[in-house]
Order: sequence, then structure tokens, then C-alpha cells
Amino acid sequence: MKWGNLLKIATVVIVVTVYGVLSVKSPTPAIPWLPITKNIKQGLDLKGGVHVVLEAVDTPETKVTPDAVKRAKAILENRINQFGVTEPVIQEQGQRRIVVEVAGVKDPDEVVRTLIKPAFLEFKAEDGRVVVTGKDLKDAQEAINPTTGEAEVNLTFNPEGARRFADFTAANIGRPLGIYLDGKLLQNPIIKDAIPDGKGRITGYASLEEAHNIAVLLRSGALPVKLEIMEKRTVGPTLGADSLARSIRAGIAGFVAILVFMLGYYRLPGLVANFALVTYTLLVLTIYAALKVTMTLPGIFGFLLSLGMAIDANIIIFERLKEELRSGRTLRSAIDVGFKRAFITILDANVTTLIAAAVLYFLGTGMIKGFAVTLSIGIVVSMFTAISFTRYLLHLVAGVRPVKNLKLLYGA
Repeated sequence: MKWGNLLKIATVVIVVTVYGVLSVKSPTPAIPWLPITKNIKQGLDLKGGVHVVLEAVDTPETKVTPDAVKRAKAILENRINQFGVTEPVIQEQGQRRIVVEVAGVKDPDEVVRTLIKPAFLEFKAEDGRVVVTGKDLKDAQEAINPTTGEAEVNLTFNPEGARRFADFTAANIGRPLGIYLDGKLLQNPIIKDAIPDGKGRITGYASLEEAHNIAVLLRSGALPVKLEIMEKRTVGPTLGADSLARSIRAGIAGFVAILVFMLGYYRLPGLVANFALVTYTLLVLTIYAALKVTMTLPGIFGFLLSLGMAIDANIIIFERLKEELRSGRTLRSAIDVGFKRAFITILDANVTTLIAAAVLYFLGTGMIKGFAVTLSIGIVVSMFTAISFTRYLLHLVAGVRPVKNLKLLYGA
């Protein structure tokens, strides 16, 4: 009996077991994606959120055009992305409508109101003359004033706006400068000095979060058309939790059935494959957590499909292995040749599936992209666990003296 192989097998089992326990149960602040079960983001159908349909309407100032709708969609995408929500869905519907789905928000109504604000910034003189507007804005960032400790928005104007701003402030020291957002007076500060560098600031916010929301609106610019809410639907977290619980139960039941089948039909190699599948599951969930993949119901289906393909790969390998043993090869030779001959078949199946996933990702939207992402990650990881990890484990098992021939184990 080769004790070195037994030691390696024991080491691998212990490492995977300990990692699995830590990943599932024990919070580990030093590693932000552990535990993995609590750090995988959930989409609208699992976590709850808001679904809203916006329609562009004509106004005396602006008319709805296809280009205006596209620009409005781009601005909405920019605003939502800067708010940091998970996997938003933003897509055009017909010629005038835009569908927005946002998951995991604390106040759906506030998010919707913020999204459809015009966000038009104006700096006005006492006589109402406009000095600079949001069109002259280069950047807007929220910050905490180091002197007062208050939240503020720091503005940077483009060269033309900076020149006008410098000229005006130099000529109007001691006079007020009104700062308006969407026609509402936010600040009316007194100009104390000339501002030649094209930088200004808006103060008086209750919190840094409020300043951040204003900065996001200013950076994204004004909407080119007016948007009205045609439909708003909130998905409750209770409904999402129920869907998640059902999916988890179904997944566990299917996974256990697979483990029982592999062990009963392939015996010792099936046990090795089962261990590789458990390792595969931990690796995939870890990658989901590390890459901050948003999990939706289609995403769960993508993961389960990739798990099925990982099982298929093991079955193909073991059937090839049986054929090589029946032809009279030694155990080690059968393992090497069996993996080599099965590799092309497995590679062809996985590559074609990856191509289909790529098409879904680049042509699909929202949850369809989530399905493609989880499927692709699962397939790539399954190539490692089925081809490399399972082969490594079988070689270790074959090096243990009692395992002289797998014919008896296979019934071959």
C-alpha cells in the first residue's frame, strides 16, 4: 500500500471538506466572498424589487423621436449603474416605452422618482441670467468637507463653462449666485472670491447619500424627453424567497439522486466522481460570489444545466475507461487512454454549448444574460474538475495496493 497516495487523498478530502464547511456556515470577514451562500447576489425574481414601464411623451419643448428614446435609455442605464444595484434590466418596448427592472432596492418609489428626474442644473445671476448650466458640467462628485464635516457635491466645468464661471465670479464678488436643479433653488451662496479653476461646490445636504444621488443625476445629464410612469409593479421579497427555497430543494434532491446513481452504478470510480462533483459545486459557487454574479431563476437553471454536463463528462470518461479495461489494458494505462479518447467528445460538447451561451449573452437581456453567465462559468469549471481533478484522484486511488483492477468494481 502506498502511504503517500493515501496521504494525498486524505489531504484533498480534508481541504475540500473544511472549505465547504467554512463556505456554507462560518462567516469569514478576512475573505469577503465567504460564506459563499450569503454573498451571491440575488436578482429581482429572488430578492424582490421593482418593475416599471416608462413612456416618452411629447411636450411643447421637445418631441419624441427614436433617437431621443435611445438617449433616454442610455441615461437611465448610466444612472442605475452608478446607484450600484444588481443586474438591472433596461430595454426598449415599442417606439416610446422603456422597461426598467431593479432588484434589491430598499425604497422602490424613491428609485423610480430619481430615475425620471430631468436633472437640469443652472447657475443664475440675481437678474435671472443663466451663467452656466449642466451642459457645461464636466464632472460631479459627492464628498465630505474636511473642514465642516458636511456632505457636498464638487463640480468641475468644461473649459468653456470654466471661463464663463471665472469671468462672472470675478465681476460679482459680494453678490449671490443661485444654484437651481430642475427649476428649484438649492443654494443661493454669496460669491466671496473669484473662481478661476472652473470648480464649484453645492453644500447643505443632509447626508452623503443624498449628495451622491444628486451627483449621479448631474453626471448623467438631463433626460432628452419627458418620461411618464405607465406601470409600476413591486415584487415582494416573500415571493422571491419562496421561489428560491423551492429551487434549492429541487436542486438538492436532484444532486443527491445523481450522487446515489453514480455510486451505485460505477462504485469506486463513482465515489471519486461524486467527490469531484462536490468540489465542482464549491468552486462554481465561489466564483459566482467572487465575481458578484447576480443569481436569478434562469441563472439557477444555467448552473444546474452545467452540473448535468459535468456529470455527462464523467459518464463518458468512465465508459471509455471500461472499454479500455475490457481490451486488456492495465489500470493506469486504461485511465490515461480513456481520458485521452473522451477528451475530444467532451470538448466538442462544451465548446458548442459555450457558443450558444455567448449568443444568448450578447443578444439577450437581463435574466437571459444571467443564464448565459452561470452556464458558461459552470462549463469552464466542469472541464477542470472532469478532465484534470477526476483524473488526478483516479491516479491516486489506482496507486493504492488493494485497488488492483477496476473490472470487479465496474462489473466488467
